[in-house]
Amino acid sequence: MKTTTIKNTNLDVSMFCLGGQSFGSRDSKAVSYAMLDQFADAGGNFLDTANNYAIWNGQGGESETMLGNWMTDRGNRDQIVLATKMGGRTKDAPMSSKPEHILRECERSLKRLQTDHIDLYYLHCDDRSVPLEDQLGAMDQLVREGKVRYVGASNFKAWRLAEAAAVSTANNFTAFCCVQQRYTYLRPRVDADFGFQKSCNDDLLEYCAQRDFQLVAYSPLLGGAYIREDRKIQQQYNHRDSDARKAVLFQIAEETGVTPNQLILAWMTGRGVIPISGASTADQMSESLVGFDLTLTDDILDRLDAAGAEQ
Repeated sequence: MKTTTIKNTNLDVSMFCLGGQSFGSRDSKAVSYAMLDQFADAGGNFLDTANNYAIWNGQGGESETMLGNWMTDRGNRDQIVLATKMGGRTKDAPMSSKPEHILRECERSLKRLQTDHIDLYYLHCDDRSVPLEDQLGAMDQLVREGKVRYVGASNFKAWRLAEAAAVSTANNFTAFCCVQQRYTYLRPRVDADFGFQKSCNDDLLEYCAQRDFQLVAYSPLLGGAYIREDRKIQQQYNHRDSDARKAVLFQIAEETGVTPNQLILAWMTGRGVIPISGASTADQMSESLVGFDLTLTDDILDRLDAAGAEQ
């Protein structure tokens, strides 16, 4: 499996980051363990979860608990790069990144994950009701205490990342090493609204390129909507540009003998992006594994980049 080092860190990770959103809630122990074992056997080592996964399917915290049990049963914690998040809504707290919430939720996550440290700890959303100095100060405290190795941001716009970088420099705080953002091959409409989720745009891509800042992408395959007849592409992507990009995507997939999903994953990794992808069946995992092993030619990457509706 292709690997990389997350920029601004010494974390060596598989470019396939396995999303554990549904482990322990929608997905049973048997399914969760099967997916984790298949992933690890293929060389994957990068796992992503959050303290509130999956509150919409249960109480929240089930994913971290399942991952903690699996790592303990397999005795492989030191082989895993473990990422989790805080700040999203939990069963006993609204969305918040207040310092006391950051410190409390880290302790709860450590207990569920059955570990003494988190490799990468994200703020799950941009809580603008709390000064960045307070949020970053609490994250820095966790790093100084050895409970967290690196910190990241999720659902932050580029200008807020720049502001956070300035705050970290001014206060000698540990700085964000990466951003986790909604990102897929289709580009959303200019009026698209994803709620608290933020979709990657040209500003963020330019920020990451100029600052040598790592982009980690969630929802790269839109839940299978590219290829599944029972799932529709979200209305936020419903415009002429998406039609044009889909046409090129499917054309190149046919030319190269791979699925559109595999092509999207290969395109992302070819551009240095680390995608987060989930799976609940062996076939889904196998399809993704092929995509993560593909290396596309510069010509194909350029064709995929250039596709879109004429302005």
